[in-house]
Amino acid sequence: MKYEYKKQEKDIYGQKAVPSLLTVGKQKYICIKGKGNPNTEDFSNRIAVLYGLSYAIRMMPKKGYTPEGYFEYVVYPLEGTWDLSERGRKSDVLLKEEFLYTIMIRQPDFVNDDVFQRAFEIAKKKNNPLLGEAYLTEIEDGLSVQMLHKGPFDDEPKTFSVMKEFITENNLKIRSLVHREIYLSDTRRVTPDKYKTILRYRVESL
Repeated sequence: MKYEYKKQEKDIYGQKAVPSLLTVGKQKYICIKGKGNPNTEDFSNRIAVLYGLSYAIRMMPKKGYTPEGYFEYVVYPLEGTWDLSERGRKSDVLLKEEFLYTIMIRQPDFVNDDVFQRAFEIAKKKNNPLLGEAYLTEIEDGLSVQMLHKGPFDDEPKTFSVMKEFITENNLKIRSLVHREIYLSDTRRVTPDKYKTILRYRVESL
């Protein structure tokens, strides 16, 4: 039976439009860093690197190699962690060109350095010049507050406000201004009012 993250990991990917507290353990990701407005070709090219590598791993058995521990699964959604440069933080208005981000796609636990390198060799055939910037790593968000945001990305501050109220009411504090976003919608197929994005802050007790 195919592993489907939306069914098997509802605590993370089945988030409702209300804040919840959870602990997120170590997860493997293929990542790539960037800076600037995400509404650019550069950002799209970075996403293409992540999907190219992720699907190369997913399809390996059909190409004649089955990694140890491999199982059938649905490729995880795109995620990103977002921050601002010093200039961006000092500005009274949001300067998208000052975004600092790491976008990533989670990988099953069987993915190791050898599997990643094999995927890299496969993805090289597409000649994306940004491929060399991708890397495999583990990330542990730990204690976190997350909430489903429905609608355009530019409306996210409304959801963040609700999350911050929840954090205060539960005697917690945000560990970092860097937040995580998990993109459940294919933005090429749905209009912005239909976007579904999980927002997450890493938190700690006061």
